[in-house]
Amino acid sequence: MCATKLASASLVVVAALGSDDMGRKIRVLPRTSKYVLETYQKARITFAQTVAEFSSKPTNVEVLHNAGCMQLLRPLLLDSVPNIQQTAALALSRLAGYSEELSEAIVHENILIQLVYSLREQNRYNKRAAASVLRAIAKHSAPLAQACVDAGAVQPLVLCLEEFDPAVKEVGAWAIGHIARHTPDLAQTVVDAGAVPLLVLCVQEPELSLRRCSAATLSDIAKHTPELAQGIVDAGTVPFVAPLITHTDAKLKREVIVAADIFPRIFTLLKDMDPMVRRNAASVAREVCKHTPELAQLIVATGGVAALVDNVSEVTGNERLPGIMALGYIGAFTEALALTVIASNGLPPLMDALKNEIEDHIKSATAWTLGQVGRHTPNHAKAVAEIGVLPHLILLFISKVSSEDLQTKCKKAFKSIVDRLTYFPALDSLFQGPPLPEELMMYVVKQLSKIIPNDNDARTKFVTSGGFAKVQQLQAEQGSELREYIDTLNKAYPIEIVHYYSPGYSEILLQTLTGAKGAKEPAGGKATPPPGKATPPKSPPPKPTKPKA
Repeated sequence: MCATKLASASLVVVAALGSDDMGRKIRVLPRTSKYVLETYQKARITFAQTVAEFSSKPTNVEVLHNAGCMQLLRPLLLDSVPNIQQTAALALSRLAGYSEELSEAIVHENILIQLVYSLREQNRYNKRAAASVLRAIAKHSAPLAQACVDAGAVQPLVLCLEEFDPAVKEVGAWAIGHIARHTPDLAQTVVDAGAVPLLVLCVQEPELSLRRCSAATLSDIAKHTPELAQGIVDAGTVPFVAPLITHTDAKLKREVIVAADIFPRIFTLLKDMDPMVRRNAASVAREVCKHTPELAQLIVATGGVAALVDNVSEVTGNERLPGIMALGYIGAFTEALALTVIASNGLPPLMDALKNEIEDHIKSATAWTLGQVGRHTPNHAKAVAEIGVLPHLILLFISKVSSEDLQTKCKKAFKSIVDRLTYFPALDSLFQGPPLPEELMMYVVKQLSKIIPNDNDARTKFVTSGGFAKVQQLQAEQGSELREYIDTLNKAYPIEIVHYYSPGYSEILLQTLTGAKGAKEPAGGKATPPPGKATPPKSPPPKPTKPKA
Protein backbone atom coordinates (compact mmCIF):
# COMPACT_ATOMS: atom_id res chain seq x y z
CA MET A 1 0.00 0.00 0.00
CA CYS A 2 2.84 2.32 0.94
CA ALA A 3 4.56 1.67 -2.41
CA THR A 4 1.30 2.38 -4.32
CA LYS A 5 0.86 5.73 -2.61
CA LEU A 6 4.45 6.64 -3.36
CA ALA A 7 4.00 5.71 -7.06
CA SER A 8 0.84 7.83 -7.37
CA ALA A 9 2.60 10.74 -5.78
CA SER A 10 5.49 10.38 -8.20
CA LEU A 11 3.16 10.63 -11.23
CA VAL A 12 1.69 13.85 -9.90
CA VAL A 13 5.14 15.29 -9.42
CA VAL A 14 6.21 14.29 -12.94
CA ALA A 15 3.07 15.88 -14.47
CA ALA A 16 3.70 19.10 -12.61
CA LEU A 17 7.26 19.30 -13.92
CA GLY A 18 8.21 19.86 -17.49
CA SER A 19 8.70 17.09 -20.00
CA ASP A 20 12.44 17.82 -19.95
CA ASP A 21 12.76 16.60 -16.37
CA MET A 22 10.38 13.67 -16.76
CA GLY A 23 12.99 11.09 -17.65
CA ARG A 24 15.26 12.10 -14.82
CA LYS A 25 12.44 12.03 -12.23
CA ILE A 26 11.26 8.59 -13.32
CA ARG A 27 14.72 7.30 -12.69
CA VAL A 28 15.03 9.04 -9.28
CA LEU A 29 11.67 8.23 -7.66
CA PRO A 30 12.03 4.41 -7.53
CA ARG A 31 15.25 4.91 -5.63
CA THR A 32 13.47 7.23 -3.23
CA SER A 33 10.70 4.67 -2.61
CA LYS A 34 13.22 1.95 -1.86
CA TYR A 35 15.10 4.26 0.47
CA VAL A 36 11.93 5.10 2.42
CA LEU A 37 11.01 1.44 2.79
CA GLU A 38 14.50 0.46 3.87
CA THR A 39 14.58 3.30 6.40
CA TYR A 40 11.21 2.21 7.79
CA GLN A 41 12.37 -1.38 8.08
CA LYS A 42 15.60 -0.41 9.84
CA ALA A 43 13.61 1.78 12.21
CA ARG A 44 11.34 -1.15 13.10
CA ILE A 45 14.31 -3.42 13.68
CA THR A 46 16.06 -0.80 15.79
CA PHE A 47 12.92 -0.18 17.84
CA ALA A 48 12.30 -3.90 18.51
CA GLN A 49 15.95 -4.53 19.41
CA THR A 50 16.12 -1.51 21.69
CA VAL A 51 12.94 -2.46 23.55
CA ALA A 52 14.18 -6.06 23.88
CA GLU A 53 17.47 -4.80 25.28
CA PHE A 54 15.82 -2.36 27.70
CA SER A 55 13.32 -4.98 28.90
CA SER A 56 16.17 -7.22 30.07
CA LYS A 57 16.76 -4.81 32.96
CA PRO A 58 14.05 -4.72 35.66
CA THR A 59 14.53 -0.99 36.22
CA ASN A 60 13.29 -0.25 32.70
CA VAL A 61 10.25 -2.51 32.66
CA GLU A 62 7.77 -0.20 34.34
CA VAL A 63 8.93 2.73 32.20
CA LEU A 64 8.40 0.74 29.02
CA HIS A 65 4.97 -0.39 30.15
CA ASN A 66 3.86 3.14 31.06
CA ALA A 67 5.12 4.41 27.70
CA GLY A 68 2.73 2.04 25.91
CA CYS A 69 5.28 -0.25 24.30
CA MET A 70 2.78 -3.14 24.37
CA GLN A 71 0.63 -1.46 21.74
CA LEU A 72 3.71 -0.65 19.64
CA LEU A 73 5.08 -4.20 19.79
CA ARG A 74 1.77 -5.85 18.92
CA PRO A 75 1.77 -5.12 15.15
CA LEU A 76 5.42 -6.14 14.92
CA LEU A 77 4.45 -9.73 15.78
CA LEU A 78 2.91 -9.99 12.29
CA ASP A 79 5.62 -8.03 10.54
CA SER A 80 6.74 -9.17 7.10
CA VAL A 81 10.32 -9.40 8.29
CA PRO A 82 10.86 -12.55 10.44
CA ASN A 83 13.70 -10.96 12.40
CA ILE A 84 11.39 -8.17 13.55
CA GLN A 85 8.72 -10.69 14.60
CA GLN A 86 11.21 -12.66 16.66
CA THR A 87 12.75 -9.61 18.33
CA ALA A 88 9.31 -8.21 19.23
CA ALA A 89 8.35 -11.58 20.73
CA LEU A 90 11.58 -11.63 22.71
CA ALA A 91 10.78 -8.21 24.16
CA LEU A 92 7.26 -9.33 25.08
CA SER A 93 8.50 -12.52 26.73
CA ARG A 94 10.87 -10.53 28.91
CA LEU A 95 8.13 -8.10 29.88
CA ALA A 96 5.67 -10.92 30.61
CA GLY A 97 8.19 -12.78 32.73
CA TYR A 98 8.77 -9.73 34.91
CA SER A 99 5.41 -9.69 36.70
CA GLU A 100 1.86 -11.00 36.61
CA GLU A 101 0.55 -7.48 36.05
CA LEU A 102 2.45 -7.09 32.79
CA SER A 103 1.31 -10.54 31.65
CA GLU A 104 -2.28 -9.47 32.26
CA ALA A 105 -1.64 -6.34 30.20
CA ILE A 106 -0.46 -8.50 27.30
CA VAL A 107 -3.63 -10.59 27.55
CA HIS A 108 -5.82 -7.48 27.64
CA GLU A 109 -4.13 -6.15 24.49
CA ASN A 110 -5.34 -9.30 22.62
CA ILE A 111 -1.77 -10.23 21.77
CA LEU A 112 -2.37 -13.94 22.48
CA ILE A 113 -4.24 -14.39 19.21
CA GLN A 114 -1.25 -13.12 17.24
CA LEU A 115 1.08 -15.38 19.23
CA VAL A 116 -1.05 -18.42 18.40
CA TYR A 117 -0.98 -17.39 14.74
CA SER A 118 2.83 -17.26 14.89
CA LEU A 119 2.86 -20.78 16.36
CA ARG A 120 1.07 -22.08 13.29
CA GLU A 121 3.67 -20.70 10.88
CA GLN A 122 6.35 -22.82 9.28
CA ASN A 123 9.21 -20.66 10.51
CA ARG A 124 10.71 -22.47 13.48
CA TYR A 125 12.25 -19.31 14.86
CA ASN A 126 8.85 -17.63 15.00
CA LYS A 127 7.42 -20.68 16.77
CA ARG A 128 10.17 -20.59 19.33
CA ALA A 129 9.71 -16.88 20.01
CA ALA A 130 5.90 -17.14 20.32
CA ALA A 131 6.11 -20.17 22.62
CA SER A 132 8.53 -18.25 24.84
CA VAL A 133 5.94 -15.50 25.32
CA LEU A 134 3.20 -18.01 26.15
CA ARG A 135 5.49 -19.72 28.63
CA ALA A 136 6.23 -16.41 30.37
CA ILE A 137 2.51 -15.57 30.58
CA ALA A 138 1.24 -18.97 31.74
CA LYS A 139 3.71 -19.42 34.57
CA HIS A 140 2.20 -16.73 36.81
CA SER A 141 -1.29 -17.96 37.67
CA ALA A 142 -4.11 -20.30 36.71
CA PRO A 143 -6.26 -17.52 35.14
CA LEU A 144 -3.41 -16.50 32.84
CA ALA A 145 -2.78 -20.13 31.91
CA GLN A 146 -6.51 -20.51 31.22
CA ALA A 147 -6.34 -17.43 28.98
CA CYS A 148 -3.65 -19.18 26.92
CA VAL A 149 -5.87 -22.24 26.65
CA ASP A 150 -8.88 -20.15 25.62
CA ALA A 151 -6.79 -18.51 22.90
CA GLY A 152 -6.17 -21.96 21.39
CA ALA A 153 -2.50 -22.21 22.30
CA VAL A 154 -2.41 -25.80 23.60
CA GLN A 155 -2.68 -27.65 20.30
CA PRO A 156 -0.03 -25.56 18.51
CA LEU A 157 2.27 -25.99 21.51
CA VAL A 158 1.81 -29.75 21.37
CA LEU A 159 2.72 -29.65 17.68
CA CYS A 160 5.94 -27.89 18.66
CA LEU A 161 6.97 -31.15 20.33
CA GLU A 162 7.02 -32.75 16.87
CA GLU A 163 9.46 -30.21 15.45
CA PHE A 164 12.88 -31.32 14.31
CA ASP A 165 14.62 -28.44 16.11
CA PRO A 166 15.29 -29.41 19.81
CA ALA A 167 15.09 -25.75 20.86
CA VAL A 168 11.49 -25.51 19.60
CA LYS A 169 10.64 -28.76 21.41
CA GLU A 170 12.18 -27.48 24.63
CA VAL A 171 10.35 -24.16 24.76
CA GLY A 172 7.10 -25.91 23.78
CA ALA A 173 7.54 -28.43 26.62
CA TRP A 174 8.19 -25.63 29.09
CA ALA A 175 5.08 -23.74 27.98
CA ILE A 176 2.94 -26.87 28.28
CA GLY A 177 4.36 -27.54 31.75
CA HIS A 178 3.59 -24.03 32.93
CA ILE A 179 0.00 -24.40 31.76
CA ALA A 180 -0.47 -27.84 33.36
CA ARG A 181 1.11 -27.07 36.71
CA HIS A 182 -1.69 -24.91 38.11
CA THR A 183 -4.86 -27.03 38.31
CA PRO A 184 -6.04 -30.56 37.49
CA ASP A 185 -8.38 -29.20 34.81
CA LEU A 186 -5.55 -27.47 32.97
CA ALA A 187 -3.41 -30.61 33.24
CA GLN A 188 -6.27 -32.67 31.83
CA THR A 189 -6.56 -30.24 28.92
CA VAL A 190 -2.91 -30.82 28.10
CA VAL A 191 -3.37 -34.60 28.33
CA ASP A 192 -6.43 -34.48 26.07
CA ALA A 193 -4.38 -32.57 23.48
CA GLY A 194 -2.03 -35.57 23.21
CA ALA A 195 1.01 -34.06 24.90
CA VAL A 196 2.02 -37.03 27.08
CA PRO A 197 3.24 -39.46 24.36
CA LEU A 198 5.26 -36.69 22.72
CA LEU A 199 6.78 -35.70 26.09
CA VAL A 200 7.80 -39.33 26.63
CA LEU A 201 9.58 -39.22 23.28
CA CYS A 202 11.29 -35.97 24.29
CA VAL A 203 12.60 -37.63 27.44
CA GLN A 204 14.49 -40.03 25.19
CA GLU A 205 16.18 -37.27 23.17
CA PRO A 206 19.96 -36.86 23.54
CA GLU A 207 19.77 -33.15 24.50
CA LEU A 208 19.98 -32.82 28.29
CA SER A 209 18.02 -29.57 28.49
CA LEU A 210 15.14 -31.11 26.53
CA ARG A 211 15.11 -34.18 28.78
CA ARG A 212 15.05 -31.98 31.87
CA CYS A 213 12.11 -29.86 30.81
CA SER A 214 10.18 -32.89 29.51
CA ALA A 215 10.60 -34.72 32.82
CA ALA A 216 9.54 -31.58 34.70
CA THR A 217 6.44 -31.21 32.51
CA LEU A 218 5.44 -34.84 33.10
CA SER A 219 5.83 -34.17 36.80
CA ASP A 220 3.62 -31.06 36.58
CA ILE A 221 0.90 -33.15 34.93
CA ALA A 222 1.12 -36.16 37.26
CA LYS A 223 1.21 -34.32 40.57
CA HIS A 224 -2.46 -33.31 40.66
CA THR A 225 -4.48 -36.54 40.90
CA PRO A 226 -3.88 -40.30 40.96
CA GLU A 227 -5.74 -40.58 37.66
CA LEU A 228 -3.37 -38.19 35.91
CA ALA A 229 -0.38 -39.98 37.44
CA GLN A 230 -1.76 -43.31 36.24
CA GLY A 231 -2.12 -41.85 32.77
CA ILE A 232 1.56 -40.90 32.81
CA VAL A 233 2.48 -44.44 33.85
CA ASP A 234 0.21 -45.98 31.21
CA ALA A 235 1.98 -43.95 28.53
CA GLY A 236 5.15 -45.93 29.20
CA THR A 237 6.96 -43.18 31.03
CA VAL A 238 8.52 -45.16 33.86
CA PRO A 239 11.01 -47.29 31.89
CA PHE A 240 12.51 -44.16 30.36
CA VAL A 241 12.38 -41.88 33.41
CA ALA A 242 13.43 -44.22 36.21
CA PRO A 243 17.00 -44.83 34.90
CA LEU A 244 17.59 -41.06 34.87
CA ILE A 245 17.83 -40.89 38.67
CA THR A 246 21.37 -42.24 38.37
CA HIS A 247 22.36 -39.83 35.59
CA THR A 248 25.53 -37.82 36.09
CA ASP A 249 23.83 -34.52 35.30
CA ALA A 250 22.56 -32.91 38.52
CA LYS A 251 19.98 -30.69 36.82
CA LEU A 252 18.43 -33.66 35.06
CA LYS A 253 18.20 -35.60 38.34
CA ARG A 254 16.41 -32.63 39.90
CA GLU A 255 13.58 -32.93 37.42
CA VAL A 256 13.14 -36.71 37.55
CA ILE A 257 10.46 -36.88 40.21
CA VAL A 258 7.83 -39.19 38.71
CA ALA A 259 8.17 -41.98 41.26
CA ALA A 260 7.29 -45.55 40.32
CA ASP A 261 9.37 -48.64 40.91
CA ILE A 262 12.37 -46.50 41.88
CA PHE A 263 12.69 -47.48 45.53
CA PRO A 264 15.12 -47.92 47.16
CA ARG A 265 17.45 -46.46 44.50
CA ILE A 266 16.09 -42.98 45.04
CA PHE A 267 17.17 -42.97 48.69
CA THR A 268 20.80 -42.92 47.59
CA LEU A 269 20.09 -39.46 46.17
CA LEU A 270 19.42 -38.18 49.70
CA LYS A 271 23.20 -38.08 50.05
CA ASP A 272 23.89 -36.54 46.63
CA MET A 273 26.32 -33.63 46.41
CA ASP A 274 23.71 -31.36 44.82
CA PRO A 275 21.32 -29.88 47.40
CA MET A 276 18.42 -29.65 44.96
CA VAL A 277 18.81 -33.32 44.09
CA ARG A 278 18.64 -34.20 47.79
CA ARG A 279 15.60 -32.01 48.31
CA ASN A 280 13.74 -33.44 45.31
CA ALA A 281 14.53 -37.00 46.38
CA ALA A 282 13.02 -36.26 49.81
CA SER A 283 10.06 -34.62 48.06
CA VAL A 284 9.44 -37.83 46.11
CA ALA A 285 9.30 -39.80 49.35
CA ARG A 286 6.97 -37.24 50.87
CA GLU A 287 4.58 -37.19 47.90
CA VAL A 288 4.44 -40.99 47.78
CA CYS A 289 3.97 -41.77 51.47
CA LYS A 290 1.30 -39.17 52.21
CA HIS A 291 -1.52 -40.95 50.37
CA THR A 292 -2.10 -44.33 52.03
CA PRO A 293 -0.64 -46.55 54.79
CA GLU A 294 0.38 -49.06 52.12
CA LEU A 295 2.54 -46.50 50.31
CA ALA A 296 4.02 -45.37 53.62
CA GLN A 297 4.79 -49.00 54.39
CA LEU A 298 6.55 -49.23 51.03
CA ILE A 299 8.88 -46.42 52.09
CA VAL A 300 9.54 -48.17 55.42
CA ALA A 301 10.11 -51.59 53.86
CA THR A 302 12.74 -50.24 51.46
CA GLY A 303 14.74 -48.50 54.19
CA GLY A 304 13.33 -45.07 53.59
CA VAL A 305 12.83 -44.03 57.22
CA ALA A 306 16.49 -44.39 58.16
CA ALA A 307 17.51 -42.53 55.00
CA LEU A 308 15.06 -39.71 55.74
CA VAL A 309 16.27 -39.48 59.35
CA ASP A 310 19.86 -39.16 58.13
CA ASN A 311 18.75 -36.50 55.66
CA VAL A 312 17.00 -34.45 58.35
CA SER A 313 20.06 -34.80 60.59
CA GLU A 314 22.58 -33.69 57.97
CA VAL A 315 20.88 -30.75 56.27
CA THR A 316 19.42 -27.46 57.49
CA GLY A 317 17.00 -24.82 56.34
CA ASN A 318 14.39 -25.38 53.65
CA GLU A 319 16.20 -28.49 52.47
CA ARG A 320 15.07 -30.13 55.72
CA LEU A 321 11.39 -29.52 55.13
CA PRO A 322 10.49 -32.41 52.76
CA GLY A 323 12.19 -34.98 54.99
CA ILE A 324 10.49 -33.64 58.12
CA MET A 325 7.06 -33.80 56.50
CA ALA A 326 7.74 -37.27 55.08
CA LEU A 327 8.46 -38.55 58.60
CA GLY A 328 5.24 -36.91 59.78
CA TYR A 329 3.15 -38.56 57.06
CA ILE A 330 4.70 -41.94 57.84
CA GLY A 331 4.15 -41.59 61.58
CA ALA A 332 0.57 -40.39 61.19
CA PHE A 333 -0.96 -43.57 59.79
CA THR A 334 -0.44 -46.37 62.35
CA GLU A 335 1.23 -47.10 65.67
CA ALA A 336 3.70 -49.45 64.01
CA LEU A 337 4.82 -46.87 61.44
CA ALA A 338 5.21 -44.22 64.14
CA LEU A 339 7.21 -46.67 66.22
CA THR A 340 9.50 -47.18 63.22
CA VAL A 341 10.27 -43.45 63.19
CA ILE A 342 11.08 -43.59 66.93
CA ALA A 343 13.16 -46.76 66.60
CA SER A 344 15.14 -45.21 63.73
CA ASN A 345 16.25 -42.46 66.14
CA GLY A 346 14.14 -39.91 64.31
CA LEU A 347 13.13 -37.84 67.33
CA PRO A 348 16.49 -36.12 68.13
CA PRO A 349 16.89 -34.48 64.69
CA LEU A 350 13.26 -33.37 64.83
CA MET A 351 13.89 -31.83 68.23
CA ASP A 352 16.97 -30.08 66.83
CA ALA A 353 14.91 -28.63 64.00
CA LEU A 354 12.27 -27.42 66.45
CA LYS A 355 14.88 -25.64 68.57
CA ASN A 356 17.41 -24.34 66.07
CA GLU A 357 15.65 -23.62 62.79
CA ILE A 358 14.98 -19.96 62.05
CA GLU A 359 12.01 -20.11 59.71
CA ASP A 360 8.62 -20.48 61.37
CA HIS A 361 7.20 -22.69 58.62
CA ILE A 362 9.93 -25.27 59.27
CA LYS A 363 9.21 -25.19 63.00
CA SER A 364 5.50 -25.57 62.25
CA ALA A 365 6.14 -28.66 60.13
CA THR A 366 8.38 -30.11 62.84
CA ALA A 367 5.78 -29.52 65.57
CA TRP A 368 3.15 -31.18 63.39
CA THR A 369 5.41 -34.20 62.78
CA LEU A 370 6.16 -34.64 66.48
CA GLY A 371 2.46 -34.46 67.23
CA GLN A 372 1.71 -37.14 64.63
CA VAL A 373 4.35 -39.48 66.05
CA GLY A 374 3.34 -39.02 69.68
CA ARG A 375 -0.43 -39.17 69.40
CA HIS A 376 -0.92 -42.94 69.16
CA THR A 377 -0.25 -44.59 72.55
CA PRO A 378 1.25 -43.72 75.97
CA ASN A 379 4.53 -45.27 74.88
CA HIS A 380 4.72 -43.05 71.82
CA ALA A 381 3.86 -39.98 73.90
CA LYS A 382 6.45 -40.91 76.52
CA ALA A 383 9.18 -41.26 73.89
CA VAL A 384 8.39 -37.82 72.54
CA ALA A 385 8.10 -36.22 75.99
CA GLU A 386 11.38 -37.67 77.27
CA ILE A 387 13.45 -35.68 74.77
CA GLY A 388 12.02 -32.38 76.07
CA VAL A 389 9.55 -31.58 73.33
CA LEU A 390 6.69 -30.32 75.53
CA PRO A 391 8.51 -27.39 77.23
CA HIS A 392 9.74 -26.15 73.90
CA LEU A 393 6.28 -26.34 72.38
CA ILE A 394 5.11 -24.17 75.25
CA LEU A 395 7.86 -21.60 74.63
CA LEU A 396 6.99 -21.35 70.95
CA PHE A 397 3.28 -21.06 71.75
CA ILE A 398 3.70 -18.15 74.16
CA SER A 399 6.41 -16.39 72.12
CA LYS A 400 5.29 -13.05 70.69
CA VAL A 401 7.42 -13.49 67.57
CA SER A 402 5.88 -16.84 66.62
CA SER A 403 3.54 -16.79 63.65
CA GLU A 404 -0.11 -17.67 64.04
CA ASP A 405 0.37 -20.92 62.14
CA LEU A 406 3.29 -21.93 64.37
CA GLN A 407 1.27 -21.26 67.53
CA THR A 408 -1.63 -23.30 66.16
CA LYS A 409 0.63 -26.22 65.24
CA CYS A 410 2.33 -26.14 68.65
CA LYS A 411 -1.01 -26.14 70.47
CA LYS A 412 -2.33 -29.08 68.45
CA ALA A 413 0.88 -31.06 68.86
CA PHE A 414 0.94 -30.38 72.62
CA LYS A 415 -2.65 -31.59 72.97
CA SER A 416 -2.03 -34.69 70.83
CA ILE A 417 0.94 -35.74 72.96
CA VAL A 418 -0.47 -34.87 76.40
CA ASP A 419 -3.77 -36.62 75.72
CA ARG A 420 -1.85 -39.92 75.45
CA LEU A 421 0.81 -39.22 78.07
CA THR A 422 0.64 -41.27 81.27
CA TYR A 423 4.28 -40.76 82.28
CA PHE A 424 3.85 -38.67 85.46
CA PRO A 425 7.37 -37.13 85.69
CA ALA A 426 6.90 -35.53 82.25
CA LEU A 427 3.57 -34.01 83.25
CA ASP A 428 4.85 -32.90 86.66
CA SER A 429 7.89 -31.20 85.13
CA LEU A 430 5.60 -28.81 83.26
CA PHE A 431 4.72 -27.17 86.59
CA GLN A 432 8.37 -26.53 87.49
CA GLY A 433 8.94 -23.93 84.77
CA PRO A 434 7.14 -20.72 83.80
CA PRO A 435 3.38 -20.60 84.33
CA LEU A 436 1.47 -22.46 81.66
CA PRO A 437 -1.11 -20.56 79.61
CA GLU A 438 -4.67 -21.58 80.41
CA GLU A 439 -5.18 -23.10 76.92
CA LEU A 440 -2.40 -25.61 77.58
CA MET A 441 -2.92 -25.96 81.34
CA MET A 442 -6.36 -27.46 80.73
CA TYR A 443 -4.88 -30.40 78.80
CA VAL A 444 -2.32 -31.11 81.53
CA VAL A 445 -4.83 -30.94 84.42
CA LYS A 446 -7.25 -33.09 82.47
CA GLN A 447 -4.64 -35.81 82.04
CA LEU A 448 -3.52 -35.56 85.68
CA SER A 449 -7.12 -35.96 86.82
CA LYS A 450 -7.07 -39.35 85.07
CA ILE A 451 -3.71 -40.51 86.41
CA ILE A 452 -3.48 -39.37 90.04
CA PRO A 453 -6.65 -41.04 91.42
CA ASN A 454 -5.19 -44.39 90.35
CA ASP A 455 -1.52 -43.88 91.30
CA ASN A 456 -0.62 -43.43 94.97
CA ASP A 457 3.02 -42.70 94.27
CA ALA A 458 2.15 -39.98 91.74
CA ARG A 459 -0.41 -38.54 94.17
CA THR A 460 2.29 -38.04 96.80
CA LYS A 461 4.96 -36.72 94.44
CA PHE A 462 2.57 -34.20 92.94
CA VAL A 463 2.13 -32.62 96.38
CA THR A 464 5.80 -32.65 97.36
CA SER A 465 6.95 -31.21 94.02
CA GLY A 466 4.70 -28.17 94.40
CA GLY A 467 2.54 -28.99 91.41
CA PHE A 468 -0.59 -29.50 93.48
CA ALA A 469 -0.21 -26.06 95.08
CA LYS A 470 0.09 -24.45 91.62
CA VAL A 471 -3.09 -26.16 90.50
CA GLN A 472 -4.93 -24.70 93.50
CA GLN A 473 -3.75 -21.22 92.54
CA LEU A 474 -5.43 -21.36 89.13
CA GLN A 475 -8.23 -18.86 88.69
CA ALA A 476 -10.79 -21.08 86.98
CA GLU A 477 -14.38 -19.93 86.64
CA GLN A 478 -17.13 -22.06 88.03
CA GLY A 479 -18.66 -24.27 85.36
CA SER A 480 -15.62 -24.15 83.07
CA GLU A 481 -13.86 -27.29 81.85
CA LEU A 482 -10.71 -26.38 83.75
CA ARG A 483 -12.70 -26.02 86.99
CA GLU A 484 -14.24 -29.46 86.47
CA TYR A 485 -10.82 -31.05 85.97
CA ILE A 486 -9.44 -29.31 89.08
CA ASP A 487 -12.39 -30.51 91.17
CA THR A 488 -11.87 -34.07 89.89
CA LEU A 489 -8.21 -33.85 90.84
CA ASN A 490 -9.00 -32.48 94.32
CA LYS A 491 -11.33 -35.38 95.08
CA ALA A 492 -8.30 -37.67 95.06
CA TYR A 493 -6.87 -35.87 98.16
CA PRO A 494 -8.12 -35.39 101.73
CA ILE A 495 -10.00 -32.17 102.27
CA GLU A 496 -7.34 -30.99 104.73
CA ILE A 497 -4.66 -31.18 102.03
CA VAL A 498 -6.84 -29.25 99.61
CA HIS A 499 -7.50 -26.56 102.23
CA TYR A 500 -3.86 -26.40 103.22
CA TYR A 501 -2.67 -25.61 99.68
CA SER A 502 -5.61 -23.40 98.78
CA PRO A 503 -4.85 -19.66 98.39
CA GLY A 504 -5.61 -17.65 101.55
CA TYR A 505 -5.57 -20.65 103.88
CA SER A 506 -2.66 -19.18 105.89
CA GLU A 507 -4.73 -16.07 106.65
CA ILE A 508 -7.57 -18.27 107.86
CA LEU A 509 -5.18 -20.13 110.15
CA LEU A 510 -3.75 -16.86 111.43
CA GLN A 511 -7.20 -15.53 112.26
CA THR A 512 -8.02 -18.77 114.09
CA LEU A 513 -4.75 -18.55 116.01
CA THR A 514 -5.44 -14.90 116.93
CA GLY A 515 -8.89 -15.84 118.18
CA ALA A 516 -7.49 -18.68 120.34
CA LYS A 517 -4.96 -16.38 122.04
CA GLY A 518 -7.70 -13.89 122.87
CA ALA A 519 -9.65 -16.61 124.67
CA LYS A 520 -6.85 -17.21 127.27
CA GLU A 521 -6.94 -15.31 130.63
CA PRO A 522 -4.29 -12.65 130.74
CA ALA A 523 -2.06 -12.22 133.79
CA GLY A 524 -3.79 -10.32 136.59
CA GLY A 525 -7.25 -10.47 135.09
CA LYS A 526 -9.99 -12.62 133.66
CA ALA A 527 -9.96 -13.94 130.21
CA THR A 528 -12.33 -12.33 127.75
CA PRO A 529 -14.13 -14.53 125.32
CA PRO A 530 -13.32 -14.11 121.65
CA PRO A 531 -15.67 -11.89 119.74
CA GLY A 532 -18.83 -13.54 118.63
CA LYS A 533 -18.85 -16.09 121.46
CA ALA A 534 -21.07 -15.77 124.63
CA THR A 535 -19.75 -16.47 128.10
CA PRO A 536 -21.11 -19.82 129.26
CA PRO A 537 -23.33 -19.66 132.41
CA LYS A 538 -21.95 -20.95 135.68
CA SER A 539 -23.34 -24.28 136.73
CA PRO A 540 -24.84 -24.48 140.30
CA PRO A 541 -22.72 -26.19 142.99
CA PRO A 542 -23.59 -29.83 143.59
CA LYS A 543 -25.97 -30.60 146.47
CA PRO A 544 -24.45 -32.29 149.55
CA THR A 545 -25.37 -35.90 149.88
CA LYS A 546 -26.07 -37.69 153.13
CA PRO A 547 -23.40 -40.04 154.29
CA LYS A 548 -24.32 -43.65 154.26
CA ALA A 549 -24.70 -45.44 157.55
